[in-house]
Amino acid sequence: MRTNILHILSCSIFLLLNLPQIAAQEIKTKEGIRIPAERDTVAPVQDSIEIEAPVPVINITPQDSVKPKNQMLTDQVVYTAEDYMRLSPRENRLYLYDQAEVTYGDINITAGMIILDNEKNEVYAYGIPDSTGTYTQKPVFTQAQSVVRPDSIRFNFETEKALVFNSRTEQGEFKVFGAVTKRENDSVFYMKNVKFTTSEDEEDPDYYFYARKIKFVPDKKIVSGLVNMYIADVPTPLGLPFGYFPMTDEETSGFIIPSFGEDNNRGYYLQNGGYYFAISDYVDLTTLGDYYTNGSYGLRLESSYALRYRFRGNLSFRYEKLINSERGFPDYSEGSIYNLRWYHTQDQKANPTSRFSASVNLGSSDYYQASTNQSNSGSRLTNTLSSSVSYSKTFPIEPQVNLSITATHSQNTNTQQINMTLPTIQASVARIYPFEPKIGAKKGIIENINFQYNFRGENRFTTTDSLFFKPEMFENAVMGAQHTVPLTTNFKLFNYLSVSAGGNYTENWVFKTFDRSFDEELQREVIDTISGFDSFRTYNFNTSIGTTIYGTVNFSPDSKYQAIRHVMRPSISYNINPGFDYYYDTYLIPEAAGREEREVEYSRFQGTLYGPPGKNFSSSIGFALSNTFEAKVKDSADAEPRKVKLLNNLNVSTSYNLAGDSLKLSPISIRGTLPIIQQKLDVNFGTNLDIYALNNDNRRIDKLNINNGGSLFRMTNANVSFGYSFSSRDFTGGKENTNRLSNETFRNGGRPDDLFGKGMELDGTFYDEQEEDVADEEEGPENKWYNFEIPWDLRLAYTMNYSNTARQNEISSHSLMFSGDVELSPRWTVGASSGYDFVNQGFTHTQLRFARDLKSWRMTFNWTPFGRYEQWNFFIGIKSALLRDIKYEKRRQRDRQL
Repeated sequence: MRTNILHILSCSIFLLLNLPQIAAQEIKTKEGIRIPAERDTVAPVQDSIEIEAPVPVINITPQDSVKPKNQMLTDQVVYTAEDYMRLSPRENRLYLYDQAEVTYGDINITAGMIILDNEKNEVYAYGIPDSTGTYTQKPVFTQAQSVVRPDSIRFNFETEKALVFNSRTEQGEFKVFGAVTKRENDSVFYMKNVKFTTSEDEEDPDYYFYARKIKFVPDKKIVSGLVNMYIADVPTPLGLPFGYFPMTDEETSGFIIPSFGEDNNRGYYLQNGGYYFAISDYVDLTTLGDYYTNGSYGLRLESSYALRYRFRGNLSFRYEKLINSERGFPDYSEGSIYNLRWYHTQDQKANPTSRFSASVNLGSSDYYQASTNQSNSGSRLTNTLSSSVSYSKTFPIEPQVNLSITATHSQNTNTQQINMTLPTIQASVARIYPFEPKIGAKKGIIENINFQYNFRGENRFTTTDSLFFKPEMFENAVMGAQHTVPLTTNFKLFNYLSVSAGGNYTENWVFKTFDRSFDEELQREVIDTISGFDSFRTYNFNTSIGTTIYGTVNFSPDSKYQAIRHVMRPSISYNINPGFDYYYDTYLIPEAAGREEREVEYSRFQGTLYGPPGKNFSSSIGFALSNTFEAKVKDSADAEPRKVKLLNNLNVSTSYNLAGDSLKLSPISIRGTLPIIQQKLDVNFGTNLDIYALNNDNRRIDKLNINNGGSLFRMTNANVSFGYSFSSRDFTGGKENTNRLSNETFRNGGRPDDLFGKGMELDGTFYDEQEEDVADEEEGPENKWYNFEIPWDLRLAYTMNYSNTARQNEISSHSLMFSGDVELSPRWTVGASSGYDFVNQGFTHTQLRFARDLKSWRMTFNWTPFGRYEQWNFFIGIKSALLRDIKYEKRRQRDRQL
C-alpha cells in the first residue's frame, strides 16, 4: 500500500511556517497497514470548508528493485492527541483529536483537531466545541518566536497555497487580525478585512486600523489599500487611500510628521518636522525644522553614537531665526540664536592610560529664554552655561607622569560675559621620596621628605556674547604658565600628635606685562602693554600639628541609647609668606586743584594671568576644631546596636595675623551638618562671628565689640539650607533613578532635580520619566483602582541667608522650593513644581503637569499658570514608536509684547 500521510504532515508544517519547499517521497511496502477497526464515538466538527469524502483506494505494490530516495526529514516527527489518533483507510485520512499536537524540530502546531487528507494532499486544523458549545482549542502555529493563532486553516500540498481563517499574529509591536488570509508563497500573504493595532488588548483594542485588503510581508511591512482608523470601535474621519507600515526591529530611516499650532508673535507654525537617518548600528541623525508664517524658522540636528566598550555620546546643534511682529511695524525686530551641545564619554575598559571626555553647552546667552520651541522650563531658568573638553594621558614610568589638555568655557546668561580657556595644559610628576628606605615603611622626618613637580599653562579669553569667536576676542587673550614644586614631610610627635611641614616654590611665566603712568594732560592713568617674556618667583612655608581625641559616655545596656561618643580633631597651623615688594614700581600723580600730590604703587604683573605676587609680609597662626557626635542606638532588645550620627562635622576655625598692625584676629567661622533623617535629610548651617566693633561708617575698627557696648561676638552673616528627596519607594524598598547624565535639564546646565519643572519630549513624555509597571489586569478592578499603595515622590529645597556685615540686620534670601508627583491611579499622574520667596513674598516659577496613560495612547498637559514664561502644552498620541507621528499637540504661550 502507498501512503503519504507522514510526509504530508511534515511538509505541510514546513510550508505553513515559511520554510523551504520539501518534496514528499514514497514508501514501498509489501502489504497494507493493519490497524484494528473501532467505532468513532465523537463526530468531528464540520468546518465552513466543504470537503468531499473520497472513495478509498488502496494499492498493493510489489517490492521495487529501485532503492528509495534518502529521506529529507532532519528530525523526528512527534504527534500526540489526548482523546485519540485514528487512521481511516477508507477515507485515506489521519485524525488527531483533542489537544492534538505535532512537533518537528522548532516547529509546533496545536489544535483541537488536525486532519491530514492523503487523497487531496490537504491538511486541516481547527478548534473543537466544549461542553457549553464554545469554540475552544483554536490552532496555534509556533516556530521560534513567530506565533500564528487562526480559527482554522486549510493547506494544499500540491499548490503550496493556504487559506487561514480569523488569524491572529504579532509582528513586532503590531498585532494583526485577518478574517481571511491567503498564503501566496513562503514570504507573502494577502489578507481581507484586517485589523492591526499596537494595543495590548487584542480582543478588544482601544484603537485599530481597519483595511479591506492588505499585503503582509512578515517581519518587514504591511501595505494596505483604503485604511480607516477606529477608536473604541467607532470609525473616525482619519483615513488614507493607502498605507505603509514598517515592521522591523531595526532602526529605519523615515519622515517625522510635524505638529501644528499658533504663536501669538509669529503666527501659525509647523514644528518638529523632519527626517530620521538610520546611518548605521553605531550612529544616527535626526533633522528637525520649524516654520512660522511671519518668516521665522528653526533648524535642529541631533545625532547619537555608541561603540560598545569604547565610547558613547550625542551631538546637538540648534539654530533659530526669530522675527517679531511684521515688517514695517514699529515693534518689528529680527535676530538669530543658536546652541551647541556635545556629550562624549569613554568606556573605562577602552584604554586604562588615556581618557577623552566632553561636555559642551554653549551658544547664545538668551537661547533658552527666547527659543519658541523650548518646553524645558528648567533650562530656561539656568543662569550659567559651561563646557569642558579634556584629554588625559598617564605614562606608566617611574616616577609616573600625568598629562592633561583641557578646553573650558563658562558663560553667564544674565551679563552675557564669557570666560574661556583654549587650551589649559597640565602636567605633573608623581611624588618622589629621595630618602625612602628600600625595605620597610617610611619613618621619621627625613624618610618622609617628598617633592613633586606641577606645570600649568593657560590661554584665557574674556569676552562677551556679541564678540564670541570674533577677532576682538583673540586680541585680548592672556597667556601664562606656572611651575610649582611643593616640598613636604610628616612625622609623629609623642605618638599622639601628627606634624606636617613643607614649603612651596612657584615660578610664573607671562608673555605680556603692563606699564602704568599718569598723563597730566589727560589727567588719567595710562596703561602701556609690553609684549615679551617675563617672569617672577615666589615661595612660602607652612606647618601644622593636630591630633584626634575620643570621649565616650556609656549608659545602661537595657536603655535605647547605649553610648554617646564625641570625636574632636583640633589642629594648629602656621603660615609665613614673604613680601615680594621688589616686583613693584611707583608713579607720581602731581598736585592739582583740589588734589594733593601722591605716589601710586603698582606691579607690571597686574592684569596678567596669575596676578602680581604679594607685596606685604604675612605671618599667621590658624586654629581649627572639628567635632562629631555619634550615638549607639538599640531599637529593640533582640536587635543589634547601630551607629547614629547626632552632629556631623561641626567645624570652628579662625586665624591670627602676627605681622598685622591691627584687626589681627579673623572672624570665627562655624560650619556644621545636623542629620535629621539618617542618609536622607541633613541640615547644613554656618555663621561668622566677629569680635571687632564697627564705627559710625560701618567699618571695622581695632576695638573689641564688647568694649564698644555690644556683645562678645557680632554675627556678620548666617545661613541654613537643606535638600530632601523622598518617595513611596523609601517605604517599599524600591530604587529611584540617580543617573544625572540622562537628565535633559542637567545636561543643559541646570539642576539635576525638577524643582524648576519638567520639560517634554517630542512624544509627549516628560524628560526623565520612568514608566511604572501597570497593575496586572487579572488582579481585578478592586485591586487595580483602589490599591491602598499610591506611588508618590517629593523633593524639597530650603535656604535662608542672614546678613549683618554693616548693621543691615536683614534676611537677604529666604525661599522654599518643592516638586512632587502623585500617581492617583495606575493610569493617572499629577505633579507640581513651585516655591515661595519669603523675602519678596511671591511664588517662584510654578508648573502644573498632568499625565494620563490611555493604554495604547499617552496624554499629557503641562501648564505654567503665571509668570514670565506663562504657557500651556497639550499632547495626545500613540505610545508605540512605530506610530509616534499619529498625535495631536497644542501649545499656547503668552504674548511677550504685552
